[in-house]
Amino acid sequence: MAKKKGNRVQVILECTEHKATGLPGTSRYISTKNRKNTTERLELKKYNPILRKYTVHKEIK
Repeated sequence: MAKKKGNRVQVILECTEHKATGLPGTSRYISTKNRKNTTERLELKKYNPILRKYTVHKEIK
């Protein structure tokens, strides 16, 4: 397996509004961030296809 270089890591973004609705399924995206520059958890507005609108997605784990 190749050794990873740099501070870039993959993060999973999950919808915050979807959990509150109680609908089945989840809206998740995979993105990357620079661990050195962004130490706090990432928050981005992404499209949720189940709710059919743009919602806030927060980093999990």
